[in-house]
Amino acid sequence: MIDELLPETVSAAELFGEPPAGVLLPEEEPHVSRAVDKRKHEFAAGRWCARRAMAGLGAPPVPILPGPRGEPRWPSGLVGAVTHCEGYAAAVVARSTEVRALGIDAEPAEPLPDGVLEAVALPGERAGFPRNPSGARPLPWDRMLFSAKESVYKAWFPMTGRPLGFEDAFLSFDPDDQTFTARLLVPGWQLGDEVLTGFQGRWAVRAGLIVTAVVVPAAQGGRTSPAHGAEAATEAAR
Repeated sequence: MIDELLPETVSAAELFGEPPAGVLLPEEEPHVSRAVDKRKHEFAAGRWCARRAMAGLGAPPVPILPGPRGEPRWPSGLVGAVTHCEGYAAAVVARSTEVRALGIDAEPAEPLPDGVLEAVALPGERAGFPRNPSGARPLPWDRMLFSAKESVYKAWFPMTGRPLGFEDAFLSFDPDDQTFTARLLVPGWQLGDEVLTGFQGRWAVRAGLIVTAVVVPAAQGGRTSPAHGAEAATEAAR
């Protein structure tokens, strides 16, 4: 399912249900030794998917330890991302010579709990949700927005080491080609001779799940200055 959203340069693996026993490597086990069972299962499912995705690139099954904010720390030469929700986990990996950053997220295809949308969405984002086609099953655009922002963050933070709040990017969706655009409301990130001021992503709804993905190619950055990109996006967010 997740591979539908990704280019051929990205290797993906996903798991429906519980991970097999004995998935974690000795170096990984201490990081969840005191966690509740739910967290242990999520961590194990993510690592199972990560090593399968790495195998798709011919990489050995090494430990994937968490960073200071819980992000997976990939072996040198690789970038990747992991996601999990109830009954599902996925991981994506690519070579850093081909992909600069990856972000993925999976969520149940149902509306957000009361009060959450106001905490994660800008007023302009809420006003810009696409209309559901007449006669079609309604899509939970609030949950879609949450998932897409999670994917943006997962691509942004490992690449920059800088935090990115829900209010720091303005997202809009195209229901026709199942894509989304994220425009940064904070200064962008220098990528070679260009500045990354936003992200392009894709989304899908399958098997009761929303999945979103962001891919930043190694040779591609934004094409506007940080100031110009931030001002334009701030105006649109109002």
